[in-house]
Amino acid sequence: MFKTHKAGRDDAWEGVIVNKSRGMLDGSNMYHFVEIRIADDDPMKVRISRRLWKSVAVGDRIVKRPGADPVKG
Repeated sequence: MFKTHKAGRDDAWEGVIVNKSRGMLDGSNMYHFVEIRIADDDPMKVRISRRLWKSVAVGDRIVKRPGADPVKG
């Protein structure tokens, strides 16, 4: 099982992308998600920007530092 959330400003994590998805959850806006595997934790599904979603692929590393947006690492 995994948890889904938008990355908070104070969150910090680093992991490998295991799946990409997108969907219109509210019927009018497209949301982009990646499922990441963090060492020793369950997979986590995180909402990311469209620009980042288009630039990453399964197997890429993604990094989120406190106070910054997630970036391809």
